[in-house]
Amino acid sequence: MTVHDVARRLPEITALREHCRSMAVLEAVLSPEWESRHHSFDDYWSETESMASMRSGSGDEYSIVFSAAGAYVRGFDHESPMSPYAEDGPFPGVLDEVPEVFRPYVEEPTFSDEDAMPIVTACMWRETADDRWKAGTIDFPDAATEDPDGAGYLFRLLVDRSPEAFQRWAEDYYEVPVDLEAVRHVFSSRPLTEELVRALNPRIVLADLSEDIAEIGYPTS
Repeated sequence: MTVHDVARRLPEITALREHCRSMAVLEAVLSPEWESRHHSFDDYWSETESMASMRSGSGDEYSIVFSAAGAYVRGFDHESPMSPYAEDGPFPGVLDEVPEVFRPYVEEPTFSDEDAMPIVTACMWRETADDRWKAGTIDFPDAATEDPDGAGYLFRLLVDRSPEAFQRWAEDYYEVPVDLEAVRHVFSSRPLTEELVRALNPRIVLADLSEDIAEIGYPTS
């Protein structure tokens, strides 16, 4: 799977935003310590932008910026043969066709290394008027694996957005049982309740999550 396959499977912008927000709040409940979380969501990344992010803990990551212009997605797989460190710069085609409205994100320091080189192996975007997600024209490496840019691995929970997929991933990552009905509740964007929090993590209460919930922008009862 490449970035082109992922782009065909992503939902429209609002649905993707809500899905990212739901994963972030589930992890806030499962892992009160922010440093241990895989998925995060900052509804106030700037005055006009929100950002969803993923950090694998081993150097892989993605960021999705949501703005009035649409959404910009950047992913980085550190083992990809398309790594900018293997190519001494972003792989040809990955960033070349990014629209002008999203060019500031290509140069965003948060998404670059200390030498201002964009840290990216996969990139997608969708303007508000677009009817689909787009990615650049890329001649993928002939000798690469089935996932040359890491998109299949990085965005797997954005492609399979089922509660069951998240439950399987979370149980493997956190090594604890994860209540499927609670995941379904959150994936439906229904408000958090004390009962739901206890079902996912009996060691905390809803009030413990007040700062996280405010940052994520998720509703509570």
